[in-house]
Amino acid sequence: MKKIFLLFAALAVLTALSPVSFAAEPYVVGAVFAITGPASWLGEPERNTVTMVAEEINAQGGINGHPLQIIVEDTVGEETRTVLAVNKLINKDNVLAIVGPTRSGTTMAVIPIVEKAQVSLISCASAEEIVRPVRKWVFKTAQNDSHGVLKIYDKLKEMNITRVAVISSTDGYGMEGRKQLKRFAQEYGITIVADETYGPKDTDMTAQLTKIKGTDAQALVNWSIVPGQTTVIKNRRQLGMSIPLFQSPGFGNIKYARAAGDAADGLMFPALRLLMVEALPADHPQKALLATYKKDYESRFKSDVSTFGGHAYDAIHLVIAALRAVGPDRAKIRDYIENSKNFVGTGGVFNYSADNHVGLNKDALELYTVKGGAFALVK
Repeated sequence: MKKIFLLFAALAVLTALSPVSFAAEPYVVGAVFAITGPASWLGEPERNTVTMVAEEINAQGGINGHPLQIIVEDTVGEETRTVLAVNKLINKDNVLAIVGPTRSGTTMAVIPIVEKAQVSLISCASAEEIVRPVRKWVFKTAQNDSHGVLKIYDKLKEMNITRVAVISSTDGYGMEGRKQLKRFAQEYGITIVADETYGPKDTDMTAQLTKIKGTDAQALVNWSIVPGQTTVIKNRRQLGMSIPLFQSPGFGNIKYARAAGDAADGLMFPALRLLMVEALPADHPQKALLATYKKDYESRFKSDVSTFGGHAYDAIHLVIAALRAVGPDRAKIRDYIENSKNFVGTGGVFNYSADNHVGLNKDALELYTVKGGAFALVK
């Protein structure tokens, strides 16, 4: 019975209201995250972040006197559950906007729903396909997967590497990243000499890596967000592979590095500046915000901050800014987000427009490595 109770508690609607007494009606915003399931290392910090932000906003008096109410749904990272959750938020809860989903595949599944209902969706996923072509009601705060690919390819070019092996997960994130790796290879003079995949729940990738080891690849790129990406790292070590390993931005949670152990040392991956707050100059436009978010999150949840929680932080603050400026009007909220300029977030300085619903470019990313279970900048 205890397990059943905990399961229902995880799936339940979370309402973040402070003890402050409000006379005005709440502004209700939906959130859909993979709080449990294979992508929980992404969705849990996203849930934690929006809950924390709502509590802070309400402790300060709300939004123009209105409390902020966040209704959080756990998608478990599954498309069917995400569709059901988004329909509920729109048709039953009458939310003004939706933050999330966590994953690229689940985001793609609900785009037709929010477009038809005319409710803004601010995704925390990175697939470029989410915003390319531009959909009127769909935005995102995670960098495009193509931005990560370009950052990796810039480094490969610097290293004079032209033969690359790719291994990716078969979920939406992995497949979209694989598509972008192929898309830009010729432009950088890169030949993809091996192209292997693995399922999100696979626990052994030695067969795929053995094939890669038999090629003349000079580097390996592993594109994934699921825990299986750490299995690739361990199996690579077990097979004695010594070619450089690059991970996607989906590696930007220190839990992945710790799960891989010392096999992760030396790998490289592009990620946002949230992982290097201390190294930023004092006058950097993101410095103060990143330092505040990191301190607040880690002191509240006793856990390391991650770029995934940062995506949710940026998304909910975009909605909050819109509500402050235009009130509870779905159409005006959409217009406000689309015209947001110089919006400082954890992901970068966002500049949205009618033909750009991500607001970032590859310069928002830095290149990191792993040293002794910790992240460090690549010099």
